[in-house]
Amino acid sequence: MASSSDSLTLLLLSSCSLFFVLAFARKELALVASEEEAHHFHTIQLSSFLPSSICIPSGTGVKKSGTLEVVHKHGPCSRFSKDNVKPLTVEETFIHDQSRVDSIRARLSTNTNNKDILGSKVTLPAKSGSTIGTGNYIVTVGLGTPKKDLSLIFDTGSDLTWTQCQPCARSCYSQKEPIFAPSLSTTYINISCSSSYCSDLTSATGNTPSCSSSTCVYGIQYGDQSFSVGFFGREKLTLTSQDEVDGFFFGCGQNNQGLFGGAAGLIGLGRDKLSIVSQTANKYGQVFSYCLPSKSSSTGYLTFGSGSSTSNVKYTPLSTSQSTFYGLDLLGMSVGGTKLPISSTVFQTSGIIIDSGTVITRLPPTTYSALKQTFRSQMTKYPLTKALSILDTCYDLSNFTTIAIPKITMFWGGNTNVDIAPQGILYANGVQQVCLAFAPNGDDSDIGIFGNVQQKTMKVVYDVPGGKVGFAPGGCP
Repeated sequence: MASSSDSLTLLLLSSCSLFFVLAFARKELALVASEEEAHHFHTIQLSSFLPSSICIPSGTGVKKSGTLEVVHKHGPCSRFSKDNVKPLTVEETFIHDQSRVDSIRARLSTNTNNKDILGSKVTLPAKSGSTIGTGNYIVTVGLGTPKKDLSLIFDTGSDLTWTQCQPCARSCYSQKEPIFAPSLSTTYINISCSSSYCSDLTSATGNTPSCSSSTCVYGIQYGDQSFSVGFFGREKLTLTSQDEVDGFFFGCGQNNQGLFGGAAGLIGLGRDKLSIVSQTANKYGQVFSYCLPSKSSSTGYLTFGSGSSTSNVKYTPLSTSQSTFYGLDLLGMSVGGTKLPISSTVFQTSGIIIDSGTVITRLPPTTYSALKQTFRSQMTKYPLTKALSILDTCYDLSNFTTIAIPKITMFWGGNTNVDIAPQGILYANGVQQVCLAFAPNGDDSDIGIFGNVQQKTMKVVYDVPGGKVGFAPGGCP
């Protein structure tokens, strides 16, 4: 029979064993929780969201054939940065962004012809600009013989490529490079009014072309009331020293006004037959890709042709319900591993397009509400602060150097799940105002837009003949 002292000893040993088992279990649970957080959260330096005054070119992809550098218009890598061109404030940027969104909706709902636009008095790493009407990133191309370098905004939401031209018969705004003079080029040709190519302008611009001394005249107006009107012509386009396009159709602007911020014009990457994508189909197969840099102090690229494809690209089909823009099928989203409790029919009602010119992604309000609530519930360790224009979930991170933010995943059609890079989740207006970089539409029926902030650092591949758009992480820093 065991003595009372033996029983006490056994009891103590059992208690110690239980203590160590519980301690070990707690340690294991903490480890699992830590691993779970690491799997569903980004842990990053706050400084990675803040701009730098020093240009750090990425060099990614720019040596390849058919590749142009992309830069942020007001960043230190831009040729505009030394011209004291005042960048838009954050509030102004978002006001213009909303103008672009409204313009896209209007274009989808109606095709308004403006026959009086000619006489109207309305006034290659990728670089991000400030013009809402036309897009946000800039590449440099050569035009004419001998070639003249021009900085153009590139825009997947536009079709016609145009630049300001001498003699600026009506009006030209201030631009960085000398204005293109077609009279000094040996390869420039005007397009006649009777040409079938002149008629193609209607679908490319939304305006019926007119005539001036038998020369075809185009007119295009953007959501912020910026516009360009001029002669429709053909010219030699030089992308790189190895990539030249003879007889390229473009607009030679004689009456141009708006917030183009020093850029010479626009290069249209849309789906119309007059876009550069369609015009160079024989050379590049209607395939192009780009990567938008994480910050204005870095650079990205725009590449024409399929040679840029990589094995880690995940493709989603282009939507069959959208022919004007690049439409996609969004099925759902998750935040920090938690799938948002929303029906896929929400996205079927509105549809969604991918757009290089819209800054902030627009979601149906039902979807955005679920996104905001789930994101806030996983960011409780950080103090909320006042809203930033259209961004209503903002944090004061002035007491932090490293932060952990929940990963956001987009579930696209074709079983394609794409993680948004950290720089695409938050938009910083200084450390005291760092915001969730998504915004709601006014109604669930409004078209959704996958904007350029959410596309940062991803390689985005457009394969028009294949009817698909692809995404790959780590395309550029």
